Amino acid sequence: MAPESRTHLLRHPYLLLTLTALFWSGNMVLGRAIRADVPPFALAFWRWSLALLLVLPLALPHLRSQWPILRKGWKPVLLLGVLGVGCYNTFAYIALQYTAATNGVLLNSFIPIATIALSWAFLGKRLRPIEGLGVALSFVGAATIICRGDLDVLAGLTLNRGDLWMLAAVLVWAVYTVGLQWRPSGVDPMLMLAAMTVVGVLVLAPAYAWEITQERHINVNAGALAGIAYVAIFPGFLGYVFYNRGVAEVGANKASLFIHLMPVFGTLLSALLLGEVPHLYHYAGIALIFAGIYLTTVLGPRLK
Repeated sequence: MAPESRTHLLRHPYLLLTLTALFWSGNMVLGRAIRADVPPFALAFWRWSLALLLVLPLALPHLRSQWPILRKGWKPVLLLGVLGVGCYNTFAYIALQYTAATNGVLLNSFIPIATIALSWAFLGKRLRPIEGLGVALSFVGAATIICRGDLDVLAGLTLNRGDLWMLAAVLVWAVYTVGLQWRPSGVDPMLMLAAMTVVGVLVLAPAYAWEITQERHINVNAGALAGIAYVAIFPGFLGYVFYNRGVAEVGANKASLFIHLMPVFGTLLSALLLGEVPHLYHYAGIALIFAGIYLTTVLGPRLK
């Protein structure tokens, strides 16, 4: 493949959104796995502090020329930083202290539905029937994987306080996704991400300080440090760059649909890293998710 072809492929919004779902699948699993060693505010604070160090060299060259635009659009920057950086992952990490990763991923699958509802309520955007069918299919596919093809598992799920925190995270992320359309135009994406991250870190700092006063500290070990590094580089830095670009290219409704790929990647990663053999319900769920994404992103536009 020619270099220019590879570059074009890496900029494709659907590829970027797919990679985002892959990174965030690992984030959900790690957030649960290292919960005993890394408290939630500590994980969120260091995730975004390290991500800020990664984005600053790419953002600072644009600061002087674009500062007037950024300052004029400070309100959406502030809102997006508080919601997308300060709140979403923090709420999710708090949730994973109290609920299973299965519950977290299932509740996370409501993000596309919440995003579509907000887009309809505040922006007047409506899905066509075929796009609505695609969203429904992908959600059923995600639920099929998470519930292991057994409706009794779904019926047996009960909400605890961790689940309520995850539902709050879902609402926050839906608002963030819809709100991305109001970010100031003309600002370089790296500078925009840096500005939002600065806001988020400032929001997280007092919460992290409070957590320390509660005698909750990081248990420093190789696993904890590797987990913090992963969530900073992949779900934090690259995930947000890719997701924001995807939303800008295809819109909030279609971009949020790719959240349903998280159970797919969870299945594949379990098979690859843990030797867990996929079952029939995994294949059925994956097929439904891809069918739903195809209807919404490929077939739907062709039928316009």
